Amino acid sequence: MTLTQEVLRHQVADRIRAARPDLGGGEISLPGMRAEVAAPTESGTAVVCVLRRLDLPTFIAGTCAFAAALPAERVADWRRAFTRTIFLAGNPGNLRDRFSFHHADPGGTIAWTAPATLREHAPLRRLLRLFDGGGALPPAVAVRVPGPDVRPSAHPAGHDLYLASTGVTVGESLVHLGHLLAEAVFDGLIAGGDRLAVWPVPCLVGLTGPYEALRVGADPHDPDRLRAYAALVRSGS
Repeated sequence: MTLTQEVLRHQVADRIRAARPDLGGGEISLPGMRAEVAAPTESGTAVVCVLRRLDLPTFIAGTCAFAAALPAERVADWRRAFTRTIFLAGNPGNLRDRFSFHHADPGGTIAWTAPATLREHAPLRRLLRLFDGGGALPPAVAVRVPGPDVRPSAHPAGHDLYLASTGVTVGESLVHLGHLLAEAVFDGLIAGGDRLAVWPVPCLVGLTGPYEALRVGADPHDPDRLRAYAALVRSGS
């Protein structure tokens, strides 16, 4: 499958319908897509992720574990908000007495709040600055998804996740990666015990499917076009 604009638009439309089934099955225009995923009001739902530093394997494993542990009603609320996440720079260990986190990695590097309104997150957002990541992503990482093996077969599933890096900051990469991972967990594409290899690549043009999931967003250079930022592919391992 070639990543044409038509394919990308279908992908975005499918994501919107999964998050907002009340919209029905009608055609969704590109302006309509932009309107649906636009920045929310203070009553909109989001998760806040606080990072002391970027440890990509820890971030990947933690995002999957966080998504898998959310109660169904929290999943529904967050998904209606298109799994919006705000990444802030800070030390989770210094914040636990003042703020409640739903999940944290054992090393205390990264912590996630439960989904809540932006208004409820305001004190934490005022305290910390946005996390930009700096530098560059590592060339490739491999992670075992936390949790007990849930696949019916004797062998866990293997996945390759390709992440576009050209013209994308580290902070933006975390946004795209976080969306794809959380929604793949909700959809049962990624589960405990699976093996996941993440490959930063210049762009996804030329990458052929079949794709388990795609992360698609606006092309910053052309408002009338979409761009694929991440792709999840079954590796067969």
